[in-house]
Amino acid sequence: MDCNTPTDLVFSFTGFACRGGRTGPHADGWGVAFFEGPAARLFLETRACAASPLASFLRSHSIKTYQAVAHIRQKTRGKVKLANTHPFQRELWGQHWVFAHNGTLRDAHTLSLGRFTPIGDTDSERAFCHLLERLRVRFPEGPPRRARDLWEHIAEVAGELAERGTFNFILGNGRHLFARCDTRLSYLVREAPFGTATLADEEISVDFRQFTTPRDRVAVIATAPLTRDEVWTLGKPAEMWVFRRGRRVATLTSGRPIARPKVRVRRAPMSKAPAARPSIIPVGLAADAAE
Repeated sequence: MDCNTPTDLVFSFTGFACRGGRTGPHADGWGVAFFEGPAARLFLETRACAASPLASFLRSHSIKTYQAVAHIRQKTRGKVKLANTHPFQRELWGQHWVFAHNGTLRDAHTLSLGRFTPIGDTDSERAFCHLLERLRVRFPEGPPRRARDLWEHIAEVAGELAERGTFNFILGNGRHLFARCDTRLSYLVREAPFGTATLADEEISVDFRQFTTPRDRVAVIATAPLTRDEVWTLGKPAEMWVFRRGRRVATLTSGRPIARPKVRVRRAPMSKAPAARPSIIPVGLAADAAE
């Protein structure tokens, strides 16, 4: 999620969490990062998100942020443990970078890492460390004055990594949010005139007109659309989006489209549905002025 005014993640996270072991098979851990300026507050857990008391707490408490990155894991490489749980976080140029990956990369152990050391043993974390090292080497004095130079280099490195396998990802630093589509990715920008949205995974709706101002704008990115009655834009293979303050500011080519074999999805046992909740829940948008 990327916004132009401090926004909470309650509505989207409610639908997202259902896919972590109840309506979806991603039951091998979850995490979410909330940015406050250049720093990120990170929550990680190895249990299924749909059955997590911590996730339930976050669904019922408003944490406002300009940018958030969340992930539910279905493991392919690396054991189920905290060190392998996305999103991953590292410091570069005095700011946190947060990364979440969907896919599998071959021979990740051969990637150069420089000063960035993985804590776990996933291909995803090694790819993240490699990407940051490439940025550090390319821009040793800090982020370039021309932002597009940074965007283009991220797209270039990501395209190279995609040659090793499937590389859908979301990368954020509190200022820009980068989202690369390899096989599946979608986004929407929620802005005036606002209406009512209903989650795809729960019978929960929000009338955003009650909680927004005309200047509010929120971009939501997900593997598959989180709502059933809003217009989502579907990504194309080898396409990377750049978001800033809730607006898509660039679409870049990132490598080449690669035909991927269809993979049989491992289905996780679905937990019982939680207790019924009201069909309309408040979501705090607006309230605080943008920087």
